[in-house]
Amino acid sequence: MQNKTAYRLVAGVDEVGRGPLAGPVVAAAVILDPAKPIAGLADSKALSEKKREELVILIRERALAWAVGRAEIEEIDQINILQASLLAMRRAVLALRPQPEYALIDGNRCPRLPCPAEAIIKGDATVAAISAASILAKVSRDQEMVALDLEYPGYGFASHKGYPTSAHLTALARHGVTPIHRRSFGPVKKYLQDIDSL
Repeated sequence: MQNKTAYRLVAGVDEVGRGPLAGPVVAAAVILDPAKPIAGLADSKALSEKKREELVILIRERALAWAVGRAEIEEIDQINILQASLLAMRRAVLALRPQPEYALIDGNRCPRLPCPAEAIIKGDATVAAISAASILAKVSRDQEMVALDLEYPGYGFASHKGYPTSAHLTALARHGVTPIHRRSFGPVKKYLQDIDSL
């Protein structure tokens, strides 16, 4: 492990959307400004939707840099969800201006980056910059799924955000697969196989 205190520009990086059956995987990278602290940063999953939306405004206002990256449904199906998550994180970091000198990645794997990086398990709950990235990624993806709910009514994307809830699985069986469903994921793949076998 390198001495992080030697670096001024340290990015926190996290992704959201590995588990859903639909929609992109979205990552964010944030370089916080020590002169403009943000109170209340935590793992996005531990915060209410209202609190996340309040914090994301502060993150965008006060961070030295922030960026969002993503991997599309086609990429997820092509290279698998782990590789797509790493790709989304890489894209988020590469979009930062200024570029970080060091990156702290939530989880146990680091994407390929032009700067040194360290993976931190449960980093979204313990490292402020990763918490900020998790909040930014979640709010960005949730807002997109709400918009997609209007495009594909009847699936409940606004409520379950594409995760495999019983309501989503029922809607999938009733209405079929949309262009935003991940065809490589078990329940979607099974539905398509069942249709093919009819």
